[in-house]
Formats: sequence, structure tokens, C-alpha cells
Amino acid sequence: MTPIINVIIPAFNEEDSIGHVIKEIPDVVSEVIVVSNNSTDRTESVAKNAGATVVKEEQKGYGYACLKGMEYIASKESKPDIIVFLDGDYSDYPAELTKIIAPILEQDIDMVIGSRVKQLRESGSMTFPQIFGNWLATGLMKLFFGAKFTDLGPFRAIKYDTLLALEMIDKTYGWTVEMQLKVLKKRYTYTEVPVHYKKRIGVSKVSGTIKGAIFAGVKILSWIFKYSFA
Repeated sequence: MTPIINVIIPAFNEEDSIGHVIKEIPDVVSEVIVVSNNSTDRTESVAKNAGATVVKEEQKGYGYACLKGMEYIASKESKPDIIVFLDGDYSDYPAELTKIIAPILEQDIDMVIGSRVKQLRESGSMTFPQIFGNWLATGLMKLFFGAKFTDLGPFRAIKYDTLLALEMIDKTYGWTVEMQLKVLKKRYTYTEVPVHYKKRIGVSKVSGTIKGAIFAGVKILSWIFKYSFA
């Protein structure tokens, strides 16, 4: 039976990039859900015109947007088999979605992270805070949990049933690391696949500002230490 795949794209003021992202998503995807995270530009209309379903989340925060996307999916009669999370800034290569879902389809893996390995990254596509934060967070997860993660990359796929079982709650910057920590704690299977990464369109709302980078770092570390000493 052909698996049902849904994509959730959190988006805040991504009118210049969101159309490109949606256009390059492979046809194996049944529905693309763009969650407008209180956008004030043309993100919503561009996404609709590109063929995506648009839902709105006025509370700003990456986790808020992801949870809203999940809420929409839960309301549908037909539930997906796999959820793919993808950013709306066009820094990822949407066509690589088939690489990310392959371990789930072929090896029955529960979650797959798209790892932004150095040799496949465009120069300058990741800021120093991003690189250092990934190194620190994945290093701590290896130290405390024996994890094999190398990245907190937002381009990821997970079985829908697994995602529900994780009972995700983070509303902001800790969403990605919360998912990975809960997969470790609940002993779900996971792997990474190397993906290409390029400079995003526009300025990052997190790594592009000192405030955003600091808040993201604190949130990520708090999740790790919370689970380490629980």
C-alpha cells in the first residue's frame, strides 16, 4: 500500500521563498501544510497559490507552528503514515525528501534526521551559533545518552504514530531537540541521512539575531539537562 505522507512547514514572513519550497516537494507527498506563524506579508497567499493547505497560528514560535500543523492533521479523517518537517526559507533541498523518508519505508526506522554535513553545505549557509550549538547539543546527547546524532536539522521525517507517542509540548526553539531526546528516551529507532544545505532566502528569525541565538541555545540546553537528570 502506498504510504500517505504529509509535510508540515512552519513559516513566518517567507513570501519570497515559500513558493519555491512547495514547488520542489516531490509528488509522493499527499498534502503540504504551511502553518503561517502570524505572518504579515504574502506568505499565506503565495502558499495557497502554490497548492499548499494553509493554517494559521498567531502565537509566535516554531513549536507552536508545528503543533498547529499536527492539530490540523488530527482533525482529518484520513491520517498520514509519515510526517515530514521542512523549513519555509528554501535553505533545504525539498527534492531530498525522498532520501529522508527512504529509511522509514525500506528499513522501518521510526525517525530520520537530515544532517547538514559540512561537505554538502554551501559556504556561509550556517552561522557560527548554529554550528557551535549543534556540536554542543549533539555532543551532550552522546555523552548522556550514547546518541549518534550529529545535527538538530529541521528537515526530518517521522512515523505519524511515533510522533503522537512522543507527546510533543515545546512551543518555541526546543522543538527539534525535544523530539530527538524523546526518541532516545523511548528507545525508538532513528538514523540520519546527509543532505545539502544552502543560504536561506531572507534573514533567519533565530540564528540571524543575537537574541534569537541565545534563547535557542538556552532552550536546547535546558531540554538536554532536564532529561539527563530526570
